[in-house]
Amino acid sequence: MTRTAVLICPGRGTYNKPELGYLHRHHRQQMDLFRSFDAIRAEMGQEAVTALDGTSRYTMSKYSRGDVASPLIYAAALADAQALAEDIEVVAVTGNSMGWYIALAAGGALSSQNGFRVVNTMGTLMQEQLIGGQLVYPFVDDNWNYDATRKADLLADVAHINGMDGCDLALSIDLGGMLVLAGNEPGLAAFEASQPVVQDRFPMRLANHAAFHTALQAPVAAEGQARLRPDLFGQPECPLIDGRGKIWWPGATDTQALWDYTLGHQVTEAYDFTRAVQTAAREFAPDLFIVTGPGATLGGAVAQSLVLADWKGMEDKAAFQARQETEPFLIAMGREDQRALATG
Repeated sequence: MTRTAVLICPGRGTYNKPELGYLHRHHRQQMDLFRSFDAIRAEMGQEAVTALDGTSRYTMSKYSRGDVASPLIYAAALADAQALAEDIEVVAVTGNSMGWYIALAAGGALSSQNGFRVVNTMGTLMQEQLIGGQLVYPFVDDNWNYDATRKADLLADVAHINGMDGCDLALSIDLGGMLVLAGNEPGLAAFEASQPVVQDRFPMRLANHAAFHTALQAPVAAEGQARLRPDLFGQPECPLIDGRGKIWWPGATDTQALWDYTLGHQVTEAYDFTRAVQTAAREFAPDLFIVTGPGATLGGAVAQSLVLADWKGMEDKAAFQARQETEPFLIAMGREDQRALATG
């Protein structure tokens, strides 16, 4: 019997020390694909993806860089997307932030190599320019109870800080029960000073992350458009859900508009991952939500997005956990205890 699935691709911050060697552990049969990525890296004078994954030593300073993390995450996620069990039918693909680029390749709108070119180019540009930074802050409590007033108050504080002299701050990603905020140093510091520390770790800065999905990235968007041609993009083979919740349908996609969104709006405007997941749930009603590796941190944001939508009556974390325990429907391929549920 066929299982339908929405495939969800992760963004930056998902290839960490435990993920070192992910390509060699899980995808030795895909080495020809990875070597084609190495050839693209060689053209730019960059270290091979297979060498980066195959080394014995992980350092945060190196592996959190955009020009290192992005190609590794892309290779791992795309290989996972191509390793699904034969009884799984992917009915739609989406992703978080950089995961949109991976989704384009997993959904057939970019070839594997052109998808790599997009990811490697944009990751390198982000690192070279490294404009601003990001932090994460939750607006739900430990049981994922939604407080609309709390979220509104936080966004009002962001707007207030953004209006202060010398401060840039904006919503970067709506990420389940979290707000990812981005801005310049004065803007980020002002938010950290204005909000209490919660759960012993938030607000939390993200290492080597620029002010993604804000107007500060306009120079990166312009350079990306100059380097990456519209003819790299083709019709998707399955529906793609972008960072606004818009669906790009096979056979009905304006590929010029897809290029324009991907290297324009998607770079400089807020990314609503929550809405993308909720659109996937409502429009495609899949049996499974499969989050590709590397890492498994995105699973929480997917679950929170579904709870916030009251998906199948799940109103809080406890309800999600109860349903997941009896009928696992959210599979993180980066988790060893769940991977076989997707790969067979």
